[in-house]
Amino acid sequence: MNPRNSLAAGVLVLAAAGAVFAQAPPKPYQAKSSSTFSYGSKDGSETVEITNVAYELAGDSIPGRPPNSRLALRTTTQSTQVIGDKGVEASVTMEAWPLGVDFQRKPLYSVKVAGVGAQTLDGALWVADRGVDPDVAWWSVYKLGTGEHLLDTYVDLLKFSISREEWKQRYVGLEVPPDDTRDARLKDPRVVTVLTYASAEKVIREVVVTCDDRKRAVELRSYADSTRTLVLTERAPGQPAIRISFSRNYPSTPNAASVSIPVVKDELDLTHAELPAGFHVAAFRR
Repeated sequence: MNPRNSLAAGVLVLAAAGAVFAQAPPKPYQAKSSSTFSYGSKDGSETVEITNVAYELAGDSIPGRPPNSRLALRTTTQSTQVIGDKGVEASVTMEAWPLGVDFQRKPLYSVKVAGVGAQTLDGALWVADRGVDPDVAWWSVYKLGTGEHLLDTYVDLLKFSISREEWKQRYVGLEVPPDDTRDARLKDPRVVTVLTYASAEKVIREVVVTCDDRKRAVELRSYADSTRTLVLTERAPGQPAIRISFSRNYPSTPNAASVSIPVVKDELDLTHAELPAGFHVAAFRR
């Protein structure tokens, strides 16, 4: 290389480096949002409208974000409730900005869904409470770094680490497809539920649980008539398994059933799943 060219390249590198160091730090800014409560009465009906706004600073190791970067978060929950009526009209909006970016600018992402609130989990996920209907408890889980949807669950989200030596968190949800689901495969009356096994970055495996007895499958799939639970168990020391339990609600006979799926090397071992007679599990992909 010509020494003059080399020197010129060095000058350019130094000049570029100098430009980086010369960049002005982000300008200070302040965000303000109003939380409000409004009561009204008309034609004998009482109505309450509530808006709540919360801010949060997310950590510096968010999956899907550059190392050492942070996010400023804003959660806005809006609800309208007619006193005496069942349920509530509500929405929750989740927004994120890179720290240092004024909130007047467009957010990195914005997610708005029907729901009554949202919170962050493990510095990696948004969990939105979708329970606008008191008879149906369910949650939608989103990636904190990108706002992408990860999974839905109709039981409390199960979380655990697959390693005793280091933190490798995994999340498990249980979806009960509604009758009006857009996925034709899930309209099959033998389908009972769909289990999702995921990391904070991606869905690792989905599993559909079916029952040959169509009447029983419909009963166990019912939101109002059945209860589902999801727990982590051990078949033997160091051999975790995910157990799904189903039971009919009182006054019906419980007609309980339990499905156990081992977790082996960060995968679900469907071959060695323990199933009641007439039940089946199979890999499922959206």
